Amino acid sequence: MQTSYARAFILEDLPESQEWLTRALATAFPGVVVEVCASVAAAREHLGRCPAPQIALVDLGLPDGSGVVVVEELKRRFPACLCVVASIFNDDAHVFPALRAGAMGYLLKDQPVETIVAALQGIAAGTPPISPAIARRMLAFFQPSSPEQLPELTERETEVLRLIAKGITQGECARLLGLSPNTVPGYVKDIYRKLNVCSRAEAALVARDMGLV
Repeated sequence: MQTSYARAFILEDLPESQEWLTRALATAFPGVVVEVCASVAAAREHLGRCPAPQIALVDLGLPDGSGVVVVEELKRRFPACLCVVASIFNDDAHVFPALRAGAMGYLLKDQPVETIVAALQGIAAGTPPISPAIARRMLAFFQPSSPEQLPELTERETEVLRLIAKGITQGECARLLGLSPNTVPGYVKDIYRKLNVCSRAEAALVARDMGLV
């Protein structure tokens, strides 16, 4: 797989996400030229007149449609382009259509920019740029987890996980469970370690698989 990228393409409608995805690409591949579009229509028009990108980061939820059609367009026009989805969606209805369309990676946008950079740099070592939560979902599709395979959490960790998976803040978790605000971050750290995750979204996915939410 090619490991040096001179031209990159981003499809993302949120300016702040455009900025940090651009920063991630520039950090992972110094000197890369990054071009950005904010809609499916703009992306199709752009790809029809511009040189081939060597790597593309594509969001799925755009104002005028799904980024899946742009992944298909990229693979049809530029088969050598490495298409990577960068999305907040981690469910089967988004993951598998994107992979079937030709995406060769799938990164969750709730991860720190340093994690995205590391995933992109891993391409040089032949590592597919896939967030751990997505990798687990892909494996589960072929080999569903059994109860024996689920991580073991203490009763208190399970309570904290159930709450943060519902989007409740750590401060509110402490109030609801009658804990000190300073203790909940410690529980969250232990939960992330046991689940082998690095974000709330990934923890929520495992919590759902465990039947907690």
